[in-house]
Amino acid sequence: MLGGLCPSDVALVLRHCPERANVLFSNAMISRSVARARALYSVIISEDPSEYAISGLGSTHFATITAGDCEKRTIGAEGGGGSSKCSKCSKCNANEAVTGSSCLQCFRSALYAKFRQAVTSHATILPTDNLLLAFSGGSASRVALQFVHEMQQKAQRNSDASRDKSYPVFGVGVAFVDESAAFPIPSTQMEQAIQDMTSIVSSLASPVKNLHVIPIENICHSKSMDGRNRLKELLHNITDITGKEDFIRQLRLLCLQKAASENGYDKLILGSCASTIAHHVIAATVKGQGYSLPADIQYVDARWEIPVMLPLRDCLGQELSMLCLLDSLKTLDVFNGGSSGVNRLVSSFIALLREENPARECTIVRTAEKLIPFHFNKLLETDDSDDFMTSRWHRKRMNLRPRESIASEFLCAICSSPLNKSDVESLRHELHCRTSMSERCELTCCRSCQFQVLPKEPSSVEQFYSLLPQCIITQMKNHTYGDFDILREQIEDCLLSDSDDDS
Repeated sequence: MLGGLCPSDVALVLRHCPERANVLFSNAMISRSVARARALYSVIISEDPSEYAISGLGSTHFATITAGDCEKRTIGAEGGGGSSKCSKCSKCNANEAVTGSSCLQCFRSALYAKFRQAVTSHATILPTDNLLLAFSGGSASRVALQFVHEMQQKAQRNSDASRDKSYPVFGVGVAFVDESAAFPIPSTQMEQAIQDMTSIVSSLASPVKNLHVIPIENICHSKSMDGRNRLKELLHNITDITGKEDFIRQLRLLCLQKAASENGYDKLILGSCASTIAHHVIAATVKGQGYSLPADIQYVDARWEIPVMLPLRDCLGQELSMLCLLDSLKTLDVFNGGSSGVNRLVSSFIALLREENPARECTIVRTAEKLIPFHFNKLLETDDSDDFMTSRWHRKRMNLRPRESIASEFLCAICSSPLNKSDVESLRHELHCRTSMSERCELTCCRSCQFQVLPKEPSSVEQFYSLLPQCIITQMKNHTYGDFDILREQIEDCLLSDSDDDS
């Protein structure tokens, strides 16, 4: 669905991409006079290649283009017609405007500039990096793959042009998480999706990129069948629909972390865009995760073993979908079941805001930016960073935190959200009252996971704990024993001894 397009814009898009005729448009986006309409319009090409018909709700809208003088005629939803001269791009004033007031080249350059700014300002990609890009087949991850590929190609050309050819070129791998064990997807459909992804990745020019297909059940057990059974039983213990969706999303990220660590990647690139982040801001607020919200919306998230990067954070989902359409970038819709529970309500709310004003998603993100980020939302300086950052100004510009600025943070054992001070104090005081790890499981989780993910019955908690992935159990044990031993030592160092008090 492409928002913000009038019938004449539809005709221009189809003129550039006639092979993509079956595109759905929202009625409210085609005609502002029919506000909040829910019907979908199907764009079809008529017998006359210069005329495109948009039909729906028993009425027909036409957009006609005359190739000679670039005259275009539109008939809106109310039946009124009009004509206007084809507008030029407001930036270059040379090419024909395809979307809004920009031509295809300027529109693409503006999106790439946002991506490039995020990369250079936050040290997202360095020449010595080995990146793993999470690819779902959607428009956001497809654009991320294309932009990273173009940046890698440019680095390769610079390396080839150098005299000693010693200029390093970062590596790129692509990962897809197969979630068919968690969602009812036919095996033939999944096999076809994997073939299409393999074709997309292999069609990219050199340097070659490896595609890693990661079954989500592998995070529960190394053997596929055992992992699938454990995953199904684990999800069966989560009765809340929203909690189950959020838990699967967390397992997906853990799978990517595991794949990156095992294959020698040092950074993980996600295709989360401004639209995705706006949805998360509202959803996290509703779920009571306001304290941890700043951790999830930054360009950099280094709380993980493999730091997570969001280079498309400033791009809207509609812009990325439009670019895929205009650039003929193939996208896939593998898991199209949609969300449920709170996540579905938030999606409907965001869609309504976007329908009234597409800029409101950016407003939500800018408002959330005012929250103070955590210490792990900046990368840690490495020993070899001096080779590429020769000045203090450059180091500051790339937003790297020095090694001495490392601080400890207690994270939820399930969703890895930072725990606030009250939760940490509660954990410290009640820890000695709980004997088994299953009893301590609740204490190491945030309040949102306690309410939405953990079973309510004590007997079910024991079974739930036994089915958890080993990486989550390890984090629970670290919170229970390791982290609090460190905290206890820090407190003891700050306390005055009896001899010091007497003196």
